Amino acid sequence: QVQLVESGGGLVQAGESLRLSCSASGSIQSINNMAWYRQVPGKERELVALITTEGSTYYDTSVKGRFTISRDNAKIAVSMQMNSLKPDDTAVYYCNAEVWTRNSGNYRPFWGQGTQVTVSS
Repeated sequence: QVQLVESGGGLVQAGESLRLSCSASGSIQSINNMAWYRQVPGKERELVALITTEGSTYYDTSVKGRFTISRDNAKIAVSMQMNSLKPDDTAVYYCNAEVWTRNSGNYRPFWGQGTQVTVSS
């Protein structure tokens, strides 16, 4: 129905950068907010950054000033530039989008499969 495909994770050293990308496809009428979440084993998935259709952004305090979220509405894609990475940023990162599909009647959340980001000290 709707697929979110992520790319860009990997293993880096502290202080280095990574860029995550996510593209959406399927029966999409429109997309509302798009976001990145992350999760480490034994903890709940947490919101890292969010961007609205108009481009307004929200960042968790732990990444503010280091991460930048952006979206391309024409390509139905969202990216996140992650700079000055720290070992505490190690997690599986998930793309999220609120999607209005042809048969839904409202916006529903969809998730990507997750991409591992590992930051070594």
